[in-house]
Amino acid sequence: MKVVFVSNYLNHHQIPFCNALSKQKDIDLTFIQMEMMERERVSMGWAIDIKDYDYARGYYDDPVDCQKLIDKSDIVIWGGVEDEKYIKPRLDSGKITLRYSERIYKEGQWKFITPRGLIKKYHDHVKYRKSKVYLMCAGGYVASDFNLIHAYPGKMFNWGYFPKIDSYDIDNLIASKGYSEKDEDKKLELMWSGRMINWKHPDYAVEAARLLMAHNIDFHMTIIGEGPLRERLEATAEAYGVTDKITFMGFRTPEKVREYMQQADIYMLTSDQKEGWGAVLNEAMNCGCAVVCGSGSGSVVSMALHDKNAMVYRDRDIGEFLKYIGELAEDKEKRAKLGKEAYKTVKEVWNPEVAAERFRDFANELLLGRIKEYEKGPLSRAEIISPIRGYKYTRRWKNL
Repeated sequence: MKVVFVSNYLNHHQIPFCNALSKQKDIDLTFIQMEMMERERVSMGWAIDIKDYDYARGYYDDPVDCQKLIDKSDIVIWGGVEDEKYIKPRLDSGKITLRYSERIYKEGQWKFITPRGLIKKYHDHVKYRKSKVYLMCAGGYVASDFNLIHAYPGKMFNWGYFPKIDSYDIDNLIASKGYSEKDEDKKLELMWSGRMINWKHPDYAVEAARLLMAHNIDFHMTIIGEGPLRERLEATAEAYGVTDKITFMGFRTPEKVREYMQQADIYMLTSDQKEGWGAVLNEAMNCGCAVVCGSGSGSVVSMALHDKNAMVYRDRDIGEFLKYIGELAEDKEKRAKLGKEAYKTVKEVWNPEVAAERFRDFANELLLGRIKEYEKGPLSRAEIISPIRGYKYTRRWKNL
């Protein structure tokens, strides 16, 4: 089976899945990168040379042959490319295509009523609602967005991003957390990482530091990243008197971020609904962190179960966020329980190997005119979960 994965560029969130898929029996994979990576992401340590991967090619290097692969291959995964002209011939031919998409209404679902937007969505999506086109939803609210425009009825499936998963002795890893050089100097370790921009709410981390200081909890916090809010965050930390408790770092490579996650007791994912997925959740769970995360992020809806493998607060509810930070700071056993369940979530279900195996079987069934059913996890049927009502008030939440 010839599978072509087309995206704007190859990144470290896609490589583990592509590596795993390329090793599957009877799969011939080509990843086509459509453009060079933006300078900002290169500065974050995400730079990748596609020549290091046998299955990767740049469309800009050989547009004729790459377009032929897109048009003629058995299965195409189409994701992260704004210009539809490259995929339109395939869609019009009726060949099997799987769209890989985050939310289309991150700014708010009210935007679906704009006439200009609806016209474009019709031509890109609704027009092919009865064709062999399926939607891989990278985030728990994606299906709700596409349901508004009546696209892909009965053909929307859970998906996401699948960063590398490491294997640990999870009991030993959790037991080692929160220690400095001397065991007697044990203190709570918290972590936040990402771009310091408004919708990622890095200020919540500084507010958490203020809370812990007020309750005389011995802690240290690592904040990794850069952005327009950094200067304000550092000034706020100084005003709160928590500067000596927080280490502000610039961007670090994905590998270095993982090292800090391995040491963290609590990881804070504070993005709101503009975060289509949020792969730091996969990574923090893999590292056995007790995660406090907002319900707006797509990965949270897909992977997190409140009070089982994470603590989920209502989107942008800083009061509830601080409540859960306080609870976990005082409860070592609960942190350990959440960390172990989080590790289990990614180790058993949400990982590149499971995603690749399921994709192979799912694609084979599509070629036979059938849909393979999974109960949960990657390529299970996507539920229509409204971001307006909120994660906590959906049927999924009530059934936990």
